[in-house]
Amino acid sequence: MRKIYSNRCWVNEKLQAATISLEEELIVGIDFYRVQGAEDFGNQIIMPGVIDIHVHINEPGRADWEGFETATQAAAAGGTTTIVDMPLNSSPVSTTVEAFLQKLASSAGKMNVNCGFYGGLIPGNSHEIEGLINAGVVGVKCFLTHSGIDEFPNVTEEHLNEAMPIIAKHNIPLLVHGEIDDGFRNELSTNPTSYATYLKSRPKKWENDAIELMIRLSKKHNCWVHIVHVSSSDAIDMIESAQLQGVKITAETCAQYIYFNAEEIPDASTIYKCAPPIREKSNNELLKRALISGILTVVATDHSPAPANLKEIESGNLHKAWGGIAGIQYLLQASWTSLQDSMSLEQFIPLLTSNAAKMVGADLKKGKIAVGFDADLVIWEPEKSVVIAASAALFKHKISPYIGKKLNATITETIVNGNSVFINNSIKNFHKGKWLIQQ
Repeated sequence: MRKIYSNRCWVNEKLQAATISLEEELIVGIDFYRVQGAEDFGNQIIMPGVIDIHVHINEPGRADWEGFETATQAAAAGGTTTIVDMPLNSSPVSTTVEAFLQKLASSAGKMNVNCGFYGGLIPGNSHEIEGLINAGVVGVKCFLTHSGIDEFPNVTEEHLNEAMPIIAKHNIPLLVHGEIDDGFRNELSTNPTSYATYLKSRPKKWENDAIELMIRLSKKHNCWVHIVHVSSSDAIDMIESAQLQGVKITAETCAQYIYFNAEEIPDASTIYKCAPPIREKSNNELLKRALISGILTVVATDHSPAPANLKEIESGNLHKAWGGIAGIQYLLQASWTSLQDSMSLEQFIPLLTSNAAKMVGADLKKGKIAVGFDADLVIWEPEKSVVIAASAALFKHKISPYIGKKLNATITETIVNGNSVFINNSIKNFHKGKWLIQQ
């Protein structure tokens, strides 16, 4: 049995002195004093491990972009103990039960943190949705605009009307990439290195229109809709109004949308390209307020890496570059750095733990420090900063806008299922993660 103590343990929704006892894979005891023989972590935070509900691992099929081995090591290095993998950009995409089983097989023996999975909704596969849910996916993902890969085409209202009653019956979330391409075009193809031009090419209206549609359809089908990576502050009032009316709609934003600002992004810096785009500082300050008020309930990464040639690192061509940011290792650090002046630790911690656990049906065993819960923990120092080095990045391609940035948090140790996986700045115990399968 291992016993760990800190003056700041996140127990019963507050930071307080406690000794946490771990045995095998579970939390087996909590004492609100320092138990003799307990390891003393002083004033460091001991809290539930971070749950990143939005990542793209890309295996099988595109493991040269990222794979379970490297992605989950990077997650552990950042204090994340559970990730949830999107149905793309793997090949095959997880839009059939057969493809989902291939995904499970590809992850076996490679998981350094726990892994859950989403199924995918595309045109013509609504008959597969029930099978995917029964196989254990924790949600279903769709796009309302081109996903970036042809194997995962976007759906229309007709397809949503077919699938949403099935998803509603099981009370799991339909996750929606909320952009609808209205045909707007600007000069990005002729001015491909301009970030301002890229930003204009994906206007807020695309998000606003998509979210308006999903609110209407959520009401119609009584289906839980979760809007992923909200970047348009214009959509916040819409989401809040729907929530107040009892519509089953939740929403997240991502660390990059609150840490970076469009005004500070240099031209030809494709490492910042993602979709929706990183917007202006004034917009992003409103996203922070929405996290404080509880309209947005989760911060995730949308980790979506690619090799340097696909990111057009040399050319700086934002028109051609793959749209995705490598951030899986920095969720806790970047989020806290962004939000520490806006909220307390007590307000911050649920955004990465208990709120995220509820999203993926894991709130009876993860996201809290409580007896009987899984021993998934992170120990970290919010007052100690670190400059992010490429050499310390554990994801496959050392390409990320966070590299070289100063983040105001350091990770001491990450514990996965009772095992010390990340400690002394390295992975010590490999492959201790488990599948998170919806029951």
